[in-house]
Amino acid sequence: MKFDRRLLRWTLGARGPLAGAVAGGLVSTLLAVAQATMIARILGAVFLRGARAEATMGDLAWLAAATVLRALAGASGAAAAARAAARVKSSAREALHAHLVRLGPAGLAAERSGELATTLSRGVEALEPFASQFVPQAFLAALAPLAVLAFVIPKDWLSALIFALTGPLIPVFMALIGIAAERRTRTQWLVLGVMGARFLDTLQGLASLRLLGRARSQAREIAEASEEFRRATMSVLRVAFLSSLTLELLAVLSTALVAVVIGVRLLKGGIDFEPALAVLILAPEFYGPLRALGARFHAGVEGAVAASRMSEILDTPPQVRVAAVPAVLPPQAAPPSIRFDDVRFAYDGGARPALLGASFELPAGRITALVGASGSGKTTAARLLLRFLDPTSGRIVADGTDIGPLDPDAWRDRIAWVPQRPHLFHGTLADNLRMARPHASDADLRRAAAAAGLETLLSRLPRGLEAPVGDRGQRLSGGEAQRLALARAFLRDAPIVILDEPTSYLDAESESLVRAAIDRLAAGRTTLLIAHRLNTVRSAAQVVVLDAGRVVEAGPPADLAAHGDGRYAAMLHAFEGATA
Repeated sequence: MKFDRRLLRWTLGARGPLAGAVAGGLVSTLLAVAQATMIARILGAVFLRGARAEATMGDLAWLAAATVLRALAGASGAAAAARAAARVKSSAREALHAHLVRLGPAGLAAERSGELATTLSRGVEALEPFASQFVPQAFLAALAPLAVLAFVIPKDWLSALIFALTGPLIPVFMALIGIAAERRTRTQWLVLGVMGARFLDTLQGLASLRLLGRARSQAREIAEASEEFRRATMSVLRVAFLSSLTLELLAVLSTALVAVVIGVRLLKGGIDFEPALAVLILAPEFYGPLRALGARFHAGVEGAVAASRMSEILDTPPQVRVAAVPAVLPPQAAPPSIRFDDVRFAYDGGARPALLGASFELPAGRITALVGASGSGKTTAARLLLRFLDPTSGRIVADGTDIGPLDPDAWRDRIAWVPQRPHLFHGTLADNLRMARPHASDADLRRAAAAAGLETLLSRLPRGLEAPVGDRGQRLSGGEAQRLALARAFLRDAPIVILDEPTSYLDAESESLVRAAIDRLAAGRTTLLIAHRLNTVRSAAQVVVLDAGRVVEAGPPADLAAHGDGRYAAMLHAFEGATA
């Protein structure tokens, strides 16, 4: 079984509780040795030497004490193992969460949400049996048999030799079976990830599937994926049951061999009764940890495979470079002037260029509209300004400061972003607004909502700010959801605003309300407006036209419109013809 380096590091982070779990198991084994000695001594005294019950009371008391202490040692070891598992899962979750945040939306674009959710939920949970069962048992399988062997050697060297020869067979067979188990478990995880991704895609697109008449065919595809997962799971279970059968058979045969050898020698007088009985009682204790390791081997394989998938995610390089010591962001008293200076960027390792030497300026406190055909680089420019991406070459400068060496989180604190399709979380209106400022008062929320034009919505809802919005804002109209996103921007009160065509997909009335809110939000702020519908650029101080990653025109919208042969004028003419 191959263990990922991160899994080992997370496990080492819980070495204290793990040591407690191993110590509890080892103490339990030592107390089992004491129990075997007491039982053999009591039975020998009563049945061979005819001792009265009173003469064995001391040994019986020691036997009872050993039994109670063994139960306590087992319970404390189990509790320590549970603490270790909780610590390992917490380390994995923290590492995954921090890395996903570093990757950002651009870095996660190639991942499927359902597969990621499966890894973050079931994958992390698979580490619990690995840390609480497999790892402690692996140490006990190495230490506990040695403790039993150390007691048996002076009592009966022949039984000790049988133990020493047959004991290693169990881990050898376990390793051979483990090769097949790991391969099948990895296949099971891949199938589970695909099934989870497909199921989430189906849930998110259920309305479209029903309208297109594809709901039944999609249901059949999910059923096929479920059947494939069932087959993969049964394949894993077959190997797991085979391994348990093999290891149990080896342990039983080895114990039977010890019993037969002791019985024959006992009949011939080759060994005394008490040591023979003690060794016979301890035979299951010798093989027990090895058998338990075999029973928990599947948990180890599943945890290792889940950790390898997590490692693939953690090995995904972030799109943004963070300096070891980020530059200090200078105090910002006023909205900055921002300049794109010969900025270039390409996706897929340079195979898909998006910006090819773009240079333009966002005047301080004014609106700059970025227009162009789909694929011209508008969204890439916004992602670069948000520090979700870093330029391949060139730089972005804010008031003379290159934002590249700055801490991305500190830079984003100065930006309010309103995407084209804002994400609303399951919760109340207040919960969604406080995403922008967690400690905002209800009065602050109401002022932001009023500035975004949500007074009518708040007055209509019986619970006001405490009204639920539903998952992905299902209880709100498109215009209401967009104004809620604008209210977040008002609440954030940042000097830089990025708007990704917030009036798309809105009716005329909602568009008018959103545009009025945009004008109020952009007043006195450095604003980048990505425009797909050109009627949203009328209040812009300047328009920058992108074409295939290059700036082909820039200037006030009225001036650009006056040049009949310019790119912007052609776009405006086409837009007016389409909306006529």
